Amino acid sequence: MSETLREVFGEAAVAARVAELGREVSAHYAGAGEVVMVGVLKGALPFMADLLRALSFCPVLDFVRLASYGAGTSPGELRFPMDLETDIAGRHVLVVEDIVDTGRSLAYLLDRLAKRNPASLKVCALLDKAYRREVDVAVDFVGFAAPPVFLVGYGMDVGERLRRLRGVYELVR
Repeated sequence: MSETLREVFGEAAVAARVAELGREVSAHYAGAGEVVMVGVLKGALPFMADLLRALSFCPVLDFVRLASYGAGTSPGELRFPMDLETDIAGRHVLVVEDIVDTGRSLAYLLDRLAKRNPASLKVCALLDKAYRREVDVAVDFVGFAAPPVFLVGYGMDVGERLRRLRGVYELVR
């Protein structure tokens, strides 16, 4: 299957913004103690890896898996097939997302994590589609405001494809 892609945020722009986010996150957590960085699989993996290397501290790493798209391009049923292994009670938690769209899955995740009594709970997302929010959810650290198109690359996929791209692209249908 061949897709037409239009570059939205190129590799250099993404790398520069991730480095800036690393500085912002590092400044926020300076002197805060232990931080647990929670990546939302699968899409956040490249972003989380690059963000981790941009930090001035070494967080504990863990992952969750939320699934809401399946093979399509519009939100579907929310599933939570993988939970944390780390106890986050009393610890600072930074949730790392590739993109926040309607906010439904992120709100669900934050509610589940908040019940575990973390010292703090923040969100860092590479892309934010705030104009699409259906649920009021805050993103504390935002890489880019996302345009109103379906995005792929840098971890984001369509039908498990195109995650490997180093930039962010619009999938043109």
